[in-house]
Amino acid sequence: MVMTLPFEVGVVVRDLASMERFYCEVIGCRPERRSRVPESVGGPAGLGGELEVVWLGVPSGGRVKLIRPRSAPVEVPAAAWSAGRPGLSYLTFHVDDTDPVVARLTAAGARPLSDPVVVPAHGRRISFWADPEGNVVELVDRRGGRPRQGHSN
Repeated sequence: MVMTLPFEVGVVVRDLASMERFYCEVIGCRPERRSRVPESVGGPAGLGGELEVVWLGVPSGGRVKLIRPRSAPVEVPAAAWSAGRPGLSYLTFHVDDTDPVVARLTAAGARPLSDPVVVPAHGRRISFWADPEGNVVELVDRRGGRPRQGHSN
């Protein structure tokens, strides 16, 4: 098998416009294209019906597809995020410096999932956040060491 396009991950969202702003302005993605998937395709494909989709290019490669079902409301997950639960857990973005992104996350409606928000781990710095709709995002930079003053909690 030969992969023919970059890897994509789909994230079902309630508010397409606000989540597009979040992933573009805070994470650094860029809109590549938009589409409406008609019910005649979305239904038989197992996607539940008509959808609106925005493909966001990740600067380092790959895409995040934001998907808003038009025919059924998006349900809020009953349980809080847990690393031990089965299924997709989080999106990882590798960045050169977590600090500027962390500084924008709270203002954009995200919430940290740990304290301190930037943790040294195996020569890297990691930070886990819930985006404004509760999807988990991990930031990783290879600088290691200690977070800068003011970004550790």
